[in-house]
Amino acid sequence: MSINTGGEKVHPEEVESVLLRHEEVFDAAVVGTPHERWGQQVTALVQRRDGSEVSEEALRDHVRSLISNYKVPKQVLFVPQVPRTAVSKVDYTASSALAKELLD
Repeated sequence: MSINTGGEKVHPEEVESVLLRHEEVFDAAVVGTPHERWGQQVTALVQRRDGSEVSEEALRDHVRSLISNYKVPKQVLFVPQVPRTAVSKVDYTASSALAKELLD
């Protein structure tokens, strides 16, 4: 599964791995959410480590420093827990639904 944003393909796993390299991120999931102009936008669901108050902008700067600008999440949504399947993989269906719900 990839996110098509403005004609560019973004693989969620790549952005997730960069987010997880930040010491204040415990878990992350990246999904595409609807966007009028680009079709989809890159949206991250992030579970902070206990006691962390890392900001959306700090995480966007972190991602921007490591991968292409078009892959940087347009939205970072902080969640108590990232949806996972029974075998601990990111549950992209539940993550997409949660992101849409939080953005509405």
